[in-house]
Amino acid sequence: MEVALIIFALMLLAVVGLGAYLTVKAVGAAKRGVERTVVQARRTVEDTTLRAKSFGQVGVVGALAQVRLDLRTSMRATQQALADGVQVDASLRESLGLFEQLSAHGHELDGELKRLEQEPDRRRTAELLPDLRERAAQIIKAADSLRWAARDRARRFAADDLSLLSEQIEMESGALRDWSREPVDDLAAAAAEWDAAQAAAPASQQTPKQTSKQTSKPKSTPTPQPNPTRTPTAPPAALNPPTPTVQYPWQKTPRPESAG
Repeated sequence: MEVALIIFALMLLAVVGLGAYLTVKAVGAAKRGVERTVVQARRTVEDTTLRAKSFGQVGVVGALAQVRLDLRTSMRATQQALADGVQVDASLRESLGLFEQLSAHGHELDGELKRLEQEPDRRRTAELLPDLRERAAQIIKAADSLRWAARDRARRFAADDLSLLSEQIEMESGALRDWSREPVDDLAAAAAEWDAAQAAAPASQQTPKQTSKQTSKPKSTPTPQPNPTRTPTAPPAALNPPTPTVQYPWQKTPRPESAG
């Protein structure tokens, strides 16, 4: 009885522990989902604000907004391309690591640009703007290089796979065309070959001696003479009476005038 209670208590503890673990995992996943949604919403609002500033305002504020928008757009596109590519091609992990280092410089520059948007001294901000644009262009160029290299690599692999698949399909199509003939056609072709072989066999089996005999001058052979027809002689009437004449099928029928 005590053993059964101990086993039941252990099973109950296991079920409770498993339920707690699953609850924590579900809460963590939900929390991460909410945080991801909040980040995406915040990013969308910020990008929309930057577009409005770049189109609606002129001067230093509009220039800063345009630099930030270009930087964020390039970095986000490169991050998405590498994240998608590394799931298929593991060799892009090194490129992803380099992008993370580049992303740190991008975040630093974006934060500096964001602070300068609130800077009241526009003249000082205008003096810093060329250097900021140059840094942003350098980061954007590096990010674009990584992104296009990853895309070119994926495109090349896709082209190689397509070429290999096309060759395999052509080979399979050829095999299917070879087997598309009817069995009757194959039997007819085999029979024709057999007849041709049988017809050529007697000519090939002739010996040289027989061939020389055939090519030598033929000897004159005597013309067979027809056997003389014996005319039966009638025996004397006194000894043997006349017997009726037997008519054979190959003999001609006697004419009436010859009978008399």
